[in-house]
Amino acid sequence: MEFIDPALLAYCEAHTSEEDPLLQKIVRETQLKVMRPRMLSGHLQGKLLELFVKMLRPKTILEIGTYTGYSGLCMAKGLAPDGKLITLDINDELEKMVRGFFDESGYGSQIDYRLGNALAIIPELEGPFDLVFIDADKANYAAYYDLVIDKLSQGGFILADNVLWSGKVLPEGRKKLDKNTAALLDFNRKIQEDPRVENSLLPIRDGILMVRKL
Repeated sequence: MEFIDPALLAYCEAHTSEEDPLLQKIVRETQLKVMRPRMLSGHLQGKLLELFVKMLRPKTILEIGTYTGYSGLCMAKGLAPDGKLITLDINDELEKMVRGFFDESGYGSQIDYRLGNALAIIPELEGPFDLVFIDADKANYAAYYDLVIDKLSQGGFILADNVLWSGKVLPEGRKKLDKNTAALLDFNRKIQEDPRVENSLLPIRDGILMVRKL
């Protein structure tokens, strides 16, 4: 998942503002209690999300894929007092843990945490969204994009995580073309060819595709 020398990565993290105690707690609890803890956004990416929100000052953020709440809380920390984060996840087994983190954060009143299938929930959301963060099942990235693009404000941003998929987007990075890799290749191509947006793929952690609606 990491694409730079581990020593350089450690240097980057050492020169990134420290995680607050709650984010550190989320990391510990996720590693102890939840399968696939590598799905956490992590320190470097989390701080990037927070700073990006502080620069953009969105009124409404939509997050598709809450997991254990790390990325959501990073973005909530950047919200203006009247800002709102709507975060969606299908895994109800994590609900008690995640709601506990949100309540402990002090941002609970600004976070609308919903459980269910995002493909069914998104059409019911009114919008507009100033920022959308996609970090859920890879097979549906393109479908999520299609559902949110018309609800995105002009000049609004979409951030899509894991778009380098541990290097599997390159032929030499994979043994075979699995369905998730194929879906991400199609998604990346879809964004690149969409005249409604401008975009940049950032090689941070597992790749973040930054998309701005024209």
